[in-house]
Amino acid sequence: MSVLRLAGRPLLAAMFVTGGLSSVRDPKEVAPVAEDVVRPVTDRVDLLPDRTEQVVRLNGAVQVAAGVMLGIGRLPRLSALAIAATLVPTTLAAHRFWEIEDPSERAQQRIHFLKNLSMLGGLLITADDTGGRPSMWWRGRHTAHDLRREAHWMGRQVRATAATARPAAAAGRVRAKLPV
Repeated sequence: MSVLRLAGRPLLAAMFVTGGLSSVRDPKEVAPVAEDVVRPVTDRVDLLPDRTEQVVRLNGAVQVAAGVMLGIGRLPRLSALAIAATLVPTTLAAHRFWEIEDPSERAQQRIHFLKNLSMLGGLLITADDTGGRPSMWWRGRHTAHDLRREAHWMGRQVRATAATARPAAAAGRVRAKLPV
């Protein structure tokens, strides 16, 4: 593993572990802000709890678990995707700069919004990072290519064998008709 990955993953994960712990410990602090985003989502997704505090706590728990896994390098791609999935509603709930009237507060919320977008970009890059190994998609595509090439080669061999077998069969039939 490269030194950059070794250092970068925990640095990227730290914010989510600490923020997630805060949401798990005290979801009532975040729940009023999250209500506008949580309610439409829970109305459409039956698996989520009905209470906003429970959804905030669940979101925080996912951030903590996936953040720890990302930080220690276990299932980093899946962990990054899980954190990215929690970051979108978190950003939309907490940093609605377009609704704020005060210019200085609006500027601060815009900065936080863009910071979260930057972290989302880093998570998406991490989710795509194969650590220098070919991805499953790449390996599957190249395996299919190799199989097609081998099938083509086998087809040529079968045609070549058939082409030489016809004259041999004809010669065998002629020989069988000849007196011994």
